[in-house]
Amino acid sequence: MPTYDYKREDGTTFEYQQRITEEPLKVCPTTGQPVKRLISGGAGLVFKGSGFYLTDYARKTSCPSSKGDSGESGSSKKSSSSSSDSSSSD
Repeated sequence: MPTYDYKREDGTTFEYQQRITEEPLKVCPTTGQPVKRLISGGAGLVFKGSGFYLTDYARKTSCPSSKGDSGESGSSKKSSSSSSDSSSSD
């Protein structure tokens, strides 16, 4: 059963366990003050255990794309120089 947060008219808050299908409370069951149900951010997701991310989902440190980047920049320079060569022949 979920727990809902409620705020009393005087500003104090309390938690109340009720079914999802039940209507929200209109008055506090202990004081009788009018209440409004608060919207919470949720509990979030917590991974427990040491090294979960490091052992299962860490990326490898070696990156072959760094070598490819330098080769690509050289090929783009060649294509730009070949285009200038073709324009000079006209």
